[in-house]
Amino acid sequence: MKIVECVPNFSEGKDTKKIDHVIEEVRRITGVYLLDVYSGASTNRTVLTLAGSPEALKEAAFKIYERASELIDMRNHRGNHPRIGAVDVCPFIPLKNVTMEECVEIARDVGKKVAENLGIPVYLYGEAAAGVSRKDLSCIREGGYEGLSEKMTSPRWKPDFGKAKFNEKSGATVIGARDFLIAFNVNLDTKDKKFASLIAEKIRESGKRQKNSNCKKARIPGTLKSVKAIGWYIEELGCAQVSTNLMNFHTTPIHLLFEEIKKEANKLDVKVTGSELVGLIPEEAILQAGKFYLGRKNYVEKKKIIDAAVFHLGLSEKSKFVPEEKILEYKLRKEMS
Repeated sequence: MKIVECVPNFSEGKDTKKIDHVIEEVRRITGVYLLDVYSGASTNRTVLTLAGSPEALKEAAFKIYERASELIDMRNHRGNHPRIGAVDVCPFIPLKNVTMEECVEIARDVGKKVAENLGIPVYLYGEAAAGVSRKDLSCIREGGYEGLSEKMTSPRWKPDFGKAKFNEKSGATVIGARDFLIAFNVNLDTKDKKFASLIAEKIRESGKRQKNSNCKKARIPGTLKSVKAIGWYIEELGCAQVSTNLMNFHTTPIHLLFEEIKKEANKLDVKVTGSELVGLIPEEAILQAGKFYLGRKNYVEKKKIIDAAVFHLGLSEKSKFVPEEKILEYKLRKEMS
């Protein structure tokens, strides 16, 4: 059986009725499993984690675009998270018996259909990108929805699918194929986002960019490979966060990322209080962390290793971390049983 993961991010995190209407489209499709829903009011964004067969996920992704484009008007959207459209980004990730090349084809099929049927300009990123300059999501999204109209006048930013014409209501979207990433936010004992932003600049691989760098090489590289990070204040949590995407947990394990943020926070006389996951985490990644904090005692039973990771990473600080709901393999097995 072929299993693909899809993680659509759409620009609504406050209106529960709108969010529910989008989710209803997913629930109607046989062969698609809804593994996780994460909504944030301050980011004004919802992240869905889906898994299923390639054909079922293609149908689900298009239905999400169709419904979100009806319900979300980007002219009225405000939120902390960078975004360029009603459905901002939609990556496809190979999970089981599926190649990256197949996920690239899925991304292209969905992108073509979205552009042709909904009039939304589509950019391809990650492994689906047509060139190196479009591999990085942050480069495509630079300038946000507000800068999109002007950006699209440049031949360099002609969409991969659809016309180079600004869709005022829905914006544009980014669709692609990539490996699994861990979205991991670290909480600070301050409401001042400047501390989170300073830490993010220090630890992310791209470091601190020069002004008007246009996504070119950073002036000062960050300390951690395969890490993207920004800083923001989350009103509903009452704290600033270092929001990270861990692009490869084999290159930089989650515990190393957490400890590096703690080290940089201490330099600023700020403390890390805990963390949260957006979406799911692979079992291997959380076991890595647990073994690190237990001194790599491999003979300890798996539950205790996971408990150690949850405790030391502070994953239950704001809401309880339930392994059966947040570890990818466990949740997928539960939904498919």
